[in-house]
This record gives sequence, C-alpha cells and structure tokens, in this order.
Amino acid sequence: MKYERVQDILNNKEKIDIYYNDRPVWIQCIDNNIAKVGFIDNFEEKDVFIEDLYE
Repeated sequence: MKYERVQDILNNKEKIDIYYNDRPVWIQCIDNNIAKVGFIDNFEEKDVFIEDLYE
C-alpha cells in the first residue's frame, strides 16, 4: 500500500478492510513509512511498513 492511500483511508469515514500477513488490522497512526496497527482478532499491536499493508 502507498502512503497516499493510507492517508485517504484515515481521512475517510467508510469502513475499508486492511490486512497484514492475512490478518485484519486497523491503522492507529502513521509516521513516515511506518504504520502502528492493531489486530482485529486480539489486542496485539505492531509497527509495520506501510508497503506491507493491503486491502
């Protein structure tokens, strides 16, 4: 995923499914090319590269 697309998703109110390693996540914040994500299926959080996220 590209930085601009992440910005669009964060600024949009509609629900968009985002995944990291086949697990659904929600983006908490971004800093340059790193996104802090929370996993939907548990309370785990992780810093990942934006390029590793996909819809």
